[in-house]
Amino acid sequence: MVFTDLLHFFAAEEPAVEEDISEDELDLAEKLFFGIIAFVWLIYSWETFLSLRQRKVYQKNPTVPVDLETVMDAETFQKARLYEWDKCSFSLLKDFISQIITTVLLVWGMLPYAWEISGETFRRGLIIANVDPTPFLTIHDPDDFEVEYDEGTFLGALNIHGEIGQSIVCLLLMSVFSRLIDLPFSIYKTFVLEERHGFNRQTPWFFAKDKLKAFIVDLVITVPITVGVLYIIHAGGELFFVYLWGFCCVVSLFLMAIYPSVIAPLFDKYTVLPEGPLKVEIEAMASKVKFPLKKLYIVEGSKRSAHSNAYFYGLFSNKRIVLYDTLVADYTPLNKADEGKEAKGPEKKLDKDKENSAESETNVDSEEAPKKTKGCKNFEVVAILCHELGHWKKSHILFHIVFGQVNLFLMFALFAMLYRQPLFFYAFGFIDEQPLLISLVIILQFVFMPYHALLGFLMSVVSRKFEFQADRYAAELGHASGLRSGLVKLNLDNLNFPIYDWMYSAWHHSHPTLLQRLDALKKFE
Repeated sequence: MVFTDLLHFFAAEEPAVEEDISEDELDLAEKLFFGIIAFVWLIYSWETFLSLRQRKVYQKNPTVPVDLETVMDAETFQKARLYEWDKCSFSLLKDFISQIITTVLLVWGMLPYAWEISGETFRRGLIIANVDPTPFLTIHDPDDFEVEYDEGTFLGALNIHGEIGQSIVCLLLMSVFSRLIDLPFSIYKTFVLEERHGFNRQTPWFFAKDKLKAFIVDLVITVPITVGVLYIIHAGGELFFVYLWGFCCVVSLFLMAIYPSVIAPLFDKYTVLPEGPLKVEIEAMASKVKFPLKKLYIVEGSKRSAHSNAYFYGLFSNKRIVLYDTLVADYTPLNKADEGKEAKGPEKKLDKDKENSAESETNVDSEEAPKKTKGCKNFEVVAILCHELGHWKKSHILFHIVFGQVNLFLMFALFAMLYRQPLFFYAFGFIDEQPLLISLVIILQFVFMPYHALLGFLMSVVSRKFEFQADRYAAELGHASGLRSGLVKLNLDNLNFPIYDWMYSAWHHSHPTLLQRLDALKKFE
């Protein structure tokens, strides 16, 4: 039996524990494993089926339908159709390759092999550091809380149950591997697909630097969080899931607080929106709805992409609004002199005496610039922001935060009931070890997959309802016309195809389609 052979191959050298495993348990573990694989393929097949349905929509609509002639011109419609066709083709190929890689790695024992390599790597690192590796690589029973080193020392922290250090190495290896697998797809999408349709603004150097920074930031955040999670599970007793939930709540709020001012400026340049009519109108609108606006920023998203966006952030009464420079029609990017200065965060103000931007010549074809009128007018930007503030006014943001924490608590509580079940470890090739990091991966990623799929669909339904409510809020404040034209402009600039298969849209879309939103706004005009 292939599955049993794999278990024997990846088992530790001591066979005594394996003798305690009955054939019935191995048979059940095998069924569980291939049941999980089957569900992975079921989800993949379902989403592929939906993508193929949407692909037929692109085929059957080569020209602008009559009811869309007032929304899209023929040229833009064709560009959007070809763009979405290319994205769909790329997604189908990427998903297929990723599915094959995932299946092969799981069937051939990716997790036990990664864990074994991590242990060997960690052991070699300790030897190089002249530290005895023996106690660090001893995996204890979760109920046995004994450590060989003082818990107050760095070595003691790594040595809790002998696996946290090994888990860190395993996390690093899996992170590097997943990014290497994704890198060719990311390169193709950026420099071929997005470039072909006029959206890419990144140079190879900018792209490489961005990826490296993202990798480093990801490790700086995830490694200490992972250490904290593993320690809490080890030391928290039967109620560890409560402490773990509290820890994750604090961490998530902390990251929400520091992201805009510490993390985001590492990737994009934020400047204070200069004085002018747009700033006056936004501040007046915020004051009217009693939105606690503290700062208005504009981010140079045009350095990486021509796509546009706007959002707000901040906890309690300390809110900030961020506009992408690609959203504002008359915004002029910073010149090269300003570009050379390091961004210190959103607090760095925009230089008011900037010259005609030489940077724009490198980011946008100089011959095409006069012909294009991308971006929204001031009244459209204000209407779009009023929609965003509608989410705040209707407590949609609060709902997502509270629901997210409740969902997290539920998952941790279920995890607490399952993580000691040896059957899950047997299923993925672990015989005499039950590493906590691996249990988190197996249960949260694979065992909970049906739950995640159902919850994702339900949250998309709720999200679409919230979008209609936010649209209504903006319309009731007199911004229906601006929101309609702004939504159309955003869809045109981003080459969003306006026609969708209903099943594809119901499963994937967190926002209603453009036509659905325009139809709902008609009653307010």
